[in-house]
Amino acid sequence: MKVYKFGGASVRSADGVRNLCDIVQSEPDDLFVIVSAMGKTTNALEGVLESFMAGQREAAQAAFAVSEAYHREIIAGLFGNGVTIPAVESLFGEVKNLLDSCEPRSEEYELWYDRLVGYGELISTTIIATYLNHSGQPCRWIDMRRCFLTDTRHKDANIDIARSTPRLLEAIHKDEGPDSAFSPVGDRTTSCIATPHTARRGRLFIGQGFIGGTPEGEPTTLGREGSDYSAAVAAYILDAESLSIWKDVEGILNADPKIFPDTRYIPELTYLDAIELAYSGAQIIHPKTIKPLQNKNIPLYVRPFGDKSRPGSVIKGEMKGRIDVPILILKHNQVLISIRPNDFSFVLEDRFAGIFSLLERYNVKINLIQSSAVNLSLCVDRSRHLPEVAKELHRQQYRVVYNDTMELLTIRGYTPALYTQYGNGPGVYLTQKTRKIVRIVRKVEPQP
Repeated sequence: MKVYKFGGASVRSADGVRNLCDIVQSEPDDLFVIVSAMGKTTNALEGVLESFMAGQREAAQAAFAVSEAYHREIIAGLFGNGVTIPAVESLFGEVKNLLDSCEPRSEEYELWYDRLVGYGELISTTIIATYLNHSGQPCRWIDMRRCFLTDTRHKDANIDIARSTPRLLEAIHKDEGPDSAFSPVGDRTTSCIATPHTARRGRLFIGQGFIGGTPEGEPTTLGREGSDYSAAVAAYILDAESLSIWKDVEGILNADPKIFPDTRYIPELTYLDAIELAYSGAQIIHPKTIKPLQNKNIPLYVRPFGDKSRPGSVIKGEMKGRIDVPILILKHNQVLISIRPNDFSFVLEDRFAGIFSLLERYNVKINLIQSSAVNLSLCVDRSRHLPEVAKELHRQQYRVVYNDTMELLTIRGYTPALYTQYGNGPGVYLTQKTRKIVRIVRKVEPQP
């Protein structure tokens, strides 16, 4: 068994879905495929949620109608104009009913996020499973909300691997036999015309990334880019030979080519390297992904979906050489918080515990910590709960100041020239430097 994961960029169009079909068809053995929401659907559904939480029902429905039209366009590109997929229509209806269901409370934001935003993955996998079945590649659609049992940390849930293992294995082996491959939608889709492919020898399963469910059946999400985490856990449970993540780059690069010039290809990394890069904000891999793979020594390949013949990069336990290029990682949507006791008392460990506990309660992620005698500076992900955190800290007799529209630049293996270029650049608020790594909190430069 191998596990493949396709992100939103790889399935953002009908051509992308056809390309996925070609890649999957070339793998003859058993294959479990994790798929994200199509294109920018997660962003779009977050916009729907914002209107819904603000009580703007018509605006929420109108925003969802745009997303619905986008998916209908992909369906038309795959099957022809006028074709509908009953199971997709049902999912559209569930979202519309959800938006009309009740008046949400602001404190329920994370709960409603999980109820609504995860539909992107359900819709994308239903479309893809339908297309695969009608293209001569029988597959089984798996509902990961029932297979991945999570805690109740909404919007950033953790998978209970031990309790999820029997659920996923049962779903894989249910009704196993020569005629068992199916999609819950394939035989109910009307007027579908698809390009035939040679049938695969191995079994094929299609599941959603990013989503799971609580023991009570409430849907959860695993954090942005959480589909990588989903794929890693599936690989762990299934004792997979490998995990391949298909992206729109040739493999792992030393920087984002959209931001930094002259990027260089990195053929291999160790698990430890990958964890450090992910923690710093590297978009190539989700921070939670590595541990399940490392525990079973499952190699992770990052491969270009535009050219399946290229080897990409691999993350594994050991590598032959060493990374000989600086790695630049830019983490967006940051806030720099400065916390100081009103009475100028020392900020010692006992105060740290209370502050960090408060941030944990509001699910605010800390990316950098710097302290002095009476001041604690924290670089955190932007969160809708920061005003509540500041209010609570004020109540506890702290002075709180924060700078919005910040970004965190991490340079691993920096050179003196890079440190001069970025560490002394405009808008730098805070710099941390060790022997190998420099981290820079800076103001986002306004776009021209």
